[in-house]
Amino acid sequence: MLLGRWLRPDGGYIFEVKQAGDDGKLDAVYLNPNPTHVARASASRDGPEVKVFVELRDVNYPGSTYTLTYDPATDQLKGIYFQAAQQQSFEVVFVRAR
Repeated sequence: MLLGRWLRPDGGYIFEVKQAGDDGKLDAVYLNPNPTHVARASASRDGPEVKVFVELRDVNYPGSTYTLTYDPATDQLKGIYFQAAQQQSFEVVFVRAR
């Protein structure tokens, strides 16, 4: 359900999940539009919900994070983006890129 390319329409950012391990680790890529290092990415279940956590560590991304929940009704990832350099949080949505 998480595999594939996800687009954040408000900025054109791409989050791509290439593989999901049984241990919850995700093999993921983040593009803005150039690749940004994904320090860690994981998925977990919280009851019926699937949660996704992504940490970015690169130039201008000193530990910025996404904390997302998969919404099966809309096939979207929704949640909070924490921009570490600015110490600000933003509500975000990723839609499946087709």
